[in-house]
Amino acid sequence: MSTPIFDPDDEKIVAGALRPKDAATLILVKREGGAARVLMGRRHQGMAFMAGKFVFPGGRVDPGDQRVMVGSELRPDVLAKLTGDTTPSRAKGLALAAIRETFEETGIILGERAENIPRTKTQAWKRFFAHGLMPRLDRLEFIARAITPPNRTRRFDARFFMADAAHIGHALEAAESDELLEPCWLTFEEARAQDLPTITRRMIDEVEARVTKPGEARGVPFFRFRNNRPSLDYL
Repeated sequence: MSTPIFDPDDEKIVAGALRPKDAATLILVKREGGAARVLMGRRHQGMAFMAGKFVFPGGRVDPGDQRVMVGSELRPDVLAKLTGDTTPSRAKGLALAAIRETFEETGIILGERAENIPRTKTQAWKRFFAHGLMPRLDRLEFIARAITPPNRTRRFDARFFMADAAHIGHALEAAESDELLEPCWLTFEEARAQDLPTITRRMIDEVEARVTKPGEARGVPFFRFRNNRPSLDYL
């Protein structure tokens, strides 16, 4: 039997659905000792959204994300897939949100050393730049998009990015986060053994397919509801 796109209860549609907010997730993949591992963490039990679940670092896009200077831009092929129904500026903000949220939740900085660090009024990016690094967007692969079903109390239009852990520029001893607990590197099988949202399980499958066959051309799966039913399209 095939794995459902969303959790079974997601088919119970309710009236007055909230409009989803832009969000982004970063899936870091570490290749050591012949086994690939992904960075995950467990959310606090008291969280209103996905409490206690193991997830990849990520969160809502902030207005300041679009205005941050970067060490390199998104690759043309990645930008083309992201801008199917959005602007280049918004696409950049999504990619930067994934990097910023990963830093805030895990203390891991995806970037490279730079002499001229930009100034910003955004506190999260001030903390990021304080370590002397600039984000590198050309390291990101855009691998999936998912819109939270209409019956949820919180809804997100999430873009999932993937990057090699070799591009990590710095990692803090402890993350300044009240969302993720015990960030850890898990093999695909170890990850599947955790308490996961269904969409996270689908992302693990997608990442494993890309790691196993790195040169294979793959579409970007887009998970959403259409006509009150789960739908899967490819970008």
